[in-house]
Amino acid sequence: MSARKGIGELLVRESLIDINQLERARQEQKQTGGRLTSALVQLGFVKDRDLAEFMGKQYNLPTVDLFNFEIDPEAIKLVSQQLCRKHMVIPVQKSGRSLVVAFADPSNLFIKDDLSLLTRCKIELVVASENSILVAIEKYYGGSSGERMDTLVSQIEESQESLSSDQNKVEVMTVDQDGAAEDGPIIAFVNALLAEAIKLKASDIHIETYEKRFRIRFRIDGSLIEIHQPPQSSAGAIVSRLKILSKMDIAERRKPQDGRLKVKLKNKQEIDFRVNCLPTLFGEKVVLRILDKSNLQVDMFKLGMEPEQLELFQNALALPQGMILITGPTGSGKTTTVYSALGALNTVDVNISTAEDPVEFNFDGINQVHVHPEIGFGFPEALRAFLRQDPEVIMVGEIRDMETASIAYKAAATGHLVISTLHTNDTASTVNRLISMGVADYLVAESTSLVVAQRLIKRICTNCITEARVPEDTLLGLGVMPDELSGFASLRKGEGCEKCNGSGLSGRMAIFEVLKFSVAVKEAIFKGGSTLEVKRQAILVDKMISLRRAAILKLKEGATSVEEVLAGTVADDL
Repeated sequence: MSARKGIGELLVRESLIDINQLERARQEQKQTGGRLTSALVQLGFVKDRDLAEFMGKQYNLPTVDLFNFEIDPEAIKLVSQQLCRKHMVIPVQKSGRSLVVAFADPSNLFIKDDLSLLTRCKIELVVASENSILVAIEKYYGGSSGERMDTLVSQIEESQESLSSDQNKVEVMTVDQDGAAEDGPIIAFVNALLAEAIKLKASDIHIETYEKRFRIRFRIDGSLIEIHQPPQSSAGAIVSRLKILSKMDIAERRKPQDGRLKVKLKNKQEIDFRVNCLPTLFGEKVVLRILDKSNLQVDMFKLGMEPEQLELFQNALALPQGMILITGPTGSGKTTTVYSALGALNTVDVNISTAEDPVEFNFDGINQVHVHPEIGFGFPEALRAFLRQDPEVIMVGEIRDMETASIAYKAAATGHLVISTLHTNDTASTVNRLISMGVADYLVAESTSLVVAQRLIKRICTNCITEARVPEDTLLGLGVMPDELSGFASLRKGEGCEKCNGSGLSGRMAIFEVLKFSVAVKEAIFKGGSTLEVKRQAILVDKMISLRRAAILKLKEGATSVEEVLAGTVADDL
């Protein structure tokens, strides 16, 4: 490879990407601080495997598929995990004084020299894809998290005799803060379980007890996956340990309890868990929601809105008063959108107060209040108090009843910008939901600035992405217009690989529907129009991008699949 040309220019020269794609990847690289090759793969401009083969040909080096290669354990011992992660390399085989090392970027000759000095071996290079190196690092260094958990489960099984089925004895044992010998496996298992969930980027942990088994599931990318089945006799001890960490009453097993716990990682990062314990027929079920602020995307430019949707959102936030509603089912990302709006408004000259149940993330400069309905301090009481606190912006965690809706809309009509959430299926149905709640139609029409509905759909795995052909009848059935079919000639899908567990999908993204309260929409409301009539006016007159249309646009970009469009949205029957 010519030293004068970078990998980007060579990919353009070989027509694997075009110059516009290269520039976009460079912009992405600047924003993330990562590698150019990573940006190209992440954006879907080139396949990970194709890039590795290209690099191998350019450097006249062999390529290796680490997904189907058994790495020599003796080779792994020679190089630290930190060095491998930093430089995206991994030793794969040792023979005498020669060490074969897989590189994602063979141009990094300095690390080759460092490896030679470190291992006192002759370094022989092979090329592997970046994703396969990352997976191999996770698999081989220090034992995988799965192996560690299996070991801990075995230790629990060996100590079953001490874990008597008498739950009182279990609880006394786990209360011991000094960590007695028989307590060790349970404490270690719970600690490792929390670390594993963070590592796998799970959003929730479900710990469930049944008549004849005990299981633990993680919610990853919106889907529940069974991870472990510890011995059933350990259920009481594991649940009690979590209740202690979450400052719950371990003696109370008859009613639900809420708690929180904090985990501090070796890199000083702190992650909060919101914990709920629910009594079931055969024991207590515990669900932990992982609240990792580092994963919270509060930049509204990165939410995933279409440009015209983002412009409407920004215009509504710039208004001095009015109601902005973020709607969607539980787990659709409403909190992220709300916090992104508050982040944009959070300046030194703006007084922001929020009422939340619970406060999931704390932000400097915002007055956040955790409501407690059980003691008579709910959303209505918080709102009344806020109005005496001289606010410009008020955020209400959720409009649940007429009283909250009434106070919130009065605030929106009297000079305050109010942001809240509501559980509805789309933007148009929000109107009738508010009116049926008891809010006057004129108040809904005149005081609502914007309604945003959203969903999360799965992304195609960038590691195994490939072209896909979709029949025209299928596209027309989705809602693609006949004159648009040429733009959908080459779509994409995931073939399935180790990184995505064979699903072809990895990660999620948001799609949005943004309803502006235009003259046409207000007229439909004043005439008592149905949900369908409001939606028809918004789409046909105001050219609103519906949830289905937003998903179709993601499909056209090659970011998601036909199956996800169908699973995540409903057709626009106008």
